[in-house]
Amino acid sequence: MPQYLYIYRGDASQVPSTPEDQEAAMKAWGDWMGAIGPKMVNPGEPVGKSVLVSGAGVSDKVPNASFGFSIVEAATIEEACDMAKGNPMVAGGGSVEVAEIVPMDM
Repeated sequence: MPQYLYIYRGDASQVPSTPEDQEAAMKAWGDWMGAIGPKMVNPGEPVGKSVLVSGAGVSDKVPNASFGFSIVEAATIEEACDMAKGNPMVAGGGSVEVAEIVPMDM
């Protein structure tokens, strides 16, 4: 079955600032991942500070920076997108980039 990479994107305003907000966010993530069940093949990890490397150099101004990633299995990209719609990043005003992982024969 095809696998898809979820890249969670947002901005600093989506980072929970109080212990209560952090606990609520962790519960929302756990509930969402639980709903996906065995199709969540790698829950991934959050990521730290992002920098952007381009032909113009290196910048710490990254629009819509990555917050983390996961890998899911789905029959189609449409199914993978449907599963992402309930993600807490989406509910909080962020987004989930969905990309099919293309196996490479080497």
